[in-house]
Amino acid sequence: MNDQTVPIGAAAGQAGVNIQTLHYYERRGLLKPSRTAANYRVYTPEAIQRVRFIKRSQELGFSLAEIKELLELRTDSSATCADVREHAAEKIADIKQKIQSLEAMLETLERLTAACAGRGAVSTCSILESLDETGDRHVTK
Repeated sequence: MNDQTVPIGAAAGQAGVNIQTLHYYERRGLLKPSRTAANYRVYTPEAIQRVRFIKRSQELGFSLAEIKELLELRTDSSATCADVREHAAEKIADIKQKIQSLEAMLETLERLTAACAGRGAVSTCSILESLDETGDRHVTK
């Protein structure tokens, strides 16, 4: 270890994640820590910043595969800001589609709940009956 590197526990704390997260990112190819002569993982300030970047990207809805692509763009000398913008625009479209799906699910559940009297045996529950029906007449996929 040198003055700039820290062991895994300290790196996890500084990055705001747990140790298992660092191991997982390493297995997924997102992080490659240095090793000491005794084969202990040590992390540079840049590696810790990379973990923060990964976590922030996840918070914005990017998958680990998408984050890996963003990280690769950072080191690709032919990549441009437009390339990064394209990834962000694709994520926006994906999020909008998910919102539409969630809104449709919400509307369906609200309709089913409003139609249910909330009385009687569970065997006559209109919500359960609707969920048993085939097709997508009542339940949005």
